[in-house]
Amino acid sequence: MALIKDGWTIIADPLQIKLGEINAYIDLGAEKLLIAEKDGEKIAVEIKSFLGASTIYEFYTAFGQFSNYREALNK
Repeated sequence: MALIKDGWTIIADPLQIKLGEINAYIDLGAEKLLIAEKDGEKIAVEIKSFLGASTIYEFYTAFGQFSNYREALNK
């Protein structure tokens, strides 16, 4: 895996976050989600494919997930 070869350590698979009173997992329909850490910096990596019948639908679904993830991680 490229992340490990680059020195990242996988620390959560999937990522669990708390949104108020709700425990959420950032892997909604994900094929693969990794949380990695390197030199105190953390990243969330979700691996997606666009193999459905509608590429544009797959894109908007992925973009919506990204928007929700970004908002949750910022909180």
